[in-house]
This record gives sequence, C-alpha cells and structure tokens, in this order.
Amino acid sequence: MEYAEKFSFNVKWNYKTIVLFLSLMILPNLLGLINLNTVWGFKIHFFQIAVFIAALIYGPKGGMLSGLVGSLYSAFVMGNPYIAIGNAILGFFVGLFVRYKFNTIIAVMLAYLIQLPWLIITDYYLVSLPTNFILKLILALAISNLIWAIVANYTVKPIKESLRC
Repeated sequence: MEYAEKFSFNVKWNYKTIVLFLSLMILPNLLGLINLNTVWGFKIHFFQIAVFIAALIYGPKGGMLSGLVGSLYSAFVMGNPYIAIGNAILGFFVGLFVRYKFNTIIAVMLAYLIQLPWLIITDYYLVSLPTNFILKLILALAISNLIWAIVANYTVKPIKESLRC
C-alpha cells in the first residue's frame, strides 16, 4: 500500500459500506450514554468499539470522523468540546497504525498514548477537572480501549466479509 493510500478510505463504496460508515459515526453518540461502573471506582466506556471498527475498516479518515462526529453529543452534554477532538485523534491514529500493519491492540494503545497528552492538557487546564477525576478517567479509558480493541480485532473480519471490501 502506497503512502497516499494509507490515508484513503480504501473501500469500495456501495449501499452497505455507506450505511455502515454513517452508523459508525452516529453509534458512538449512543454508546457514549452507556458506562459500566466498576468496584474500583471508574467506569467502562462503550463508545470506542464503533470508533475502532471505523478505523479498522475505513482507515485513518474513517476513524477520525467516527471519533469526531461520534463524540459530539458527549462533548455538548459535558460542556467539553475537546472530547470530540481527542476521540478524533484516537480514531485517526488507530486507523493509521493498522494501515502500517500494527496489531489492532498495539495500534489502539499507541493511539491512546498519542491522545493522552491532549486529554490531560484540555481536561486539567481548559476544563479545570480535578486531578483525581482525570486519573480515574485515564485508567477507565485505558481499560475500555483495551477491551474494545480485543473485541474489534475479532469482529472486524466478519464485518469486512459481509461488506465484501
């Protein structure tokens, strides 16, 4: 795959691929409403699965758009517009690392490491969230990202086969 192709959507656009892509941009908004409380005091987030699948199928642009558009509701409700940009960063780099043949789980965790400074700076300095909250969020997102990276890794192949892309 040439350099320019790494940034392309690299799918054959048809009704199925368009509907799936639009769904993967909307779905994180709905999944963002679901958080599972743990006994350790943090929440497991669900929105990432859609962003990761978008990144794995549609590449960096697809992951970025799913992260951005898919976080608009959460960003609005929480009064934190930086959430959408942070998730766009996450989706973009997952898609990019996968295009460079990184394993899905490694791609997700590397993308998270790239997103992390954005999250810390914006949440602490621009949104003024307490340090204790940010630390729990960092842990929650790391664990959630790992869980959904594993799920995405095993579900993307059947999804791609059903799309024939």
